[in-house]
Amino acid sequence: MDEMTIDNPFWQDRPVFVTGSTGLLGGWLVQRLLQLGADVICLVRDWVPQSEMFQVHLVDKVRVVRGDICDQKLLERILGEYEIETVFHLAAQTIVGIANRNPISTFETNIGGTWALLEACRRSPKVSGIVMASSDKAYGDQIILPYNEDTPLQGRFPYDVSKSCADLISQSYSKTYEVPVAITRCGNFYGGGDLNWNRIVPGTIRSVLRGQKPMIRSNGQYVRDYFYIEDGVAAYILLAEKLATSPQLSGEAFNFSNERPVSVIELVQDILQLMASDMEPIIENEAANEILQQYLSADKARQVIGWHPIFNLDEGLKRTISWYEDFFDHERYA
Repeated sequence: MDEMTIDNPFWQDRPVFVTGSTGLLGGWLVQRLLQLGADVICLVRDWVPQSEMFQVHLVDKVRVVRGDICDQKLLERILGEYEIETVFHLAAQTIVGIANRNPISTFETNIGGTWALLEACRRSPKVSGIVMASSDKAYGDQIILPYNEDTPLQGRFPYDVSKSCADLISQSYSKTYEVPVAITRCGNFYGGGDLNWNRIVPGTIRSVLRGQKPMIRSNGQYVRDYFYIEDGVAAYILLAEKLATSPQLSGEAFNFSNERPVSVIELVQDILQLMASDMEPIIENEAANEILQQYLSADKARQVIGWHPIFNLDEGLKRTISWYEDFFDHERYA
């Protein structure tokens, strides 16, 4: 990450607004922005004391506004009063199973929250750049793999649809109103600080550390990109910097991936091997409304903005395992 941003004065004292700061990506992004000298303002709906924002005391170094991403008037107040220049829009309901059970709350947050923020940005002339988190799920189920940025957005299941819609809304605000927004489409993030234990990486690591067999809720054959969180943070920061100096990037979407698709069972086996465990996973085969194969080409990001991942899968997993070993050693989570 450091090699992309070292000695860069771009962020020094820059007013930056981050939504979704208590999530996995948000915590790591806020930490990096603070290291770069940015003036960070965070929108927080729910107080999450187990999140990185609180565990490493980032909350003491940022300004926090309590509220909901769908509250457009609040967003306009934040952007205006804090004279925000750069926005990172990460706030979303990100769990596929929750989206299947509760589609309305997912649609309200992921779609309504996006248009509320973009409309607030449209009314805030000091905002000069917005990086909006879409997802590889926005592409839906496709015959041709890997996805590139010209692949149609055709989500069908609730979470996928919410990301397709938010992505298209962002493109619309750029095209129609010249709102300076660029879009990220990333694979499945993993890394230390993810406390959603139903996700495969933290859930598997926790099981092994507790001496329990890891659970795979699918049949283990689903194929995904797994994208290490520090690479994700570097991608977001680089894209924001490029957007500020290259306004023609507004409305553009970029895939970010280490371009090594793996199945769930392969990923679990990698984790077990790295943790020197001989346990066999329990395959529940209960997953529904999910796409069998999804993975990305990051060629556009390499060619247009000069991005490349720093960590391969094994390196990212080793760093992640180390984080959770420390987490449980210190009994930071019951």
